[in-house]
Amino acid sequence: MFVKAFGSALSLSVVAVVAQTYSATYTPGNAPDQTQQGQVGTNKCGDGSNQKSKCQNAYLNSLEDWCVFAPPEAGADSVIGNTERIEVAWCMKPGYGTRVIPDGTVLGAHFVQTPDYVQITGTGDLTKINVPAGDQGGELDPHGADGNGNPIGGLLFSSAFGQMEQLHEWTNFVSEKEFCFRGCKDGPNAPALCQHIYDTMGCDWNMPGNYAGGSFDQCKGDSGEPMGVYGQSTFHQGEPATPAAHPAPATSGCVTKTAIGNGMSVSGAVQTSTPAPTSTSKTDSSRTSGPSSGTAKPTTATDANSAPGMNAPGFGAVLALFSFGLLAF
Repeated sequence: MFVKAFGSALSLSVVAVVAQTYSATYTPGNAPDQTQQGQVGTNKCGDGSNQKSKCQNAYLNSLEDWCVFAPPEAGADSVIGNTERIEVAWCMKPGYGTRVIPDGTVLGAHFVQTPDYVQITGTGDLTKINVPAGDQGGELDPHGADGNGNPIGGLLFSSAFGQMEQLHEWTNFVSEKEFCFRGCKDGPNAPALCQHIYDTMGCDWNMPGNYAGGSFDQCKGDSGEPMGVYGQSTFHQGEPATPAAHPAPATSGCVTKTAIGNGMSVSGAVQTSTPAPTSTSKTDSSRTSGPSSGTAKPTTATDANSAPGMNAPGFGAVLALFSFGLLAF
């Protein structure tokens, strides 16, 4: 659990006192055409779906209702590193004015809701949503180097915690074969649990969980430990020794499906849908998440808590978190 992970670490208490603030909060219905300077897409997306849409609103609601950001155009030059500023939303469910993820793209998906965040992890053929073959991918988040998001103007909404609301802190990785997306409930824990400074570490290291193909489930879960924080020490990307990823937090109350889809044809810009049939079953109510992906960088430290470069306890850890953009003001 989150509190257990931090114990009495000073970093959490400071983060709780210095709460993040945001310049604006939107709903899908009141978002303006664009929310950041330099944005090429839109946040005023309407409803329906359109495979040429420039909508940059994503959603994380459930196993059958989620999105990722991915390139607007196909081609060898559309690797995530080149297109992160202009990505558009691709969603499992029509009705948001976005593009729709074609059936056959997602080969395994695992949705987890915790007290602090919602998360989707899985595998697939992401070339069907314009990620080039061979692209190892990259991170998308609301805090780019210039203060704008990647993509510029990208917004995330969720109804998982009640009414539909904007989640200001989120992180999304997409590659040719793997995806993960976490959105954090607004509050003092959000910046740490949706940290965005580990952009070369990949899905498995940032969001430990179930990445198994051929299965689909929705679970309740523990919040786990913030990426990069080990007790009172904080790892910084690029240090000589990379600690192991945190273990995947425990999950329970899982509901499985044989498949997810939307019955969407992708020939043409404006799409219509026929719901894809699925079957549902309740699995064991107490289990840990399944196998994680293997995309994390190799671990060279024998003990994550004593790895070189991770000996900054107390206020040192707090200052490190601030210096690497933990809090959004």
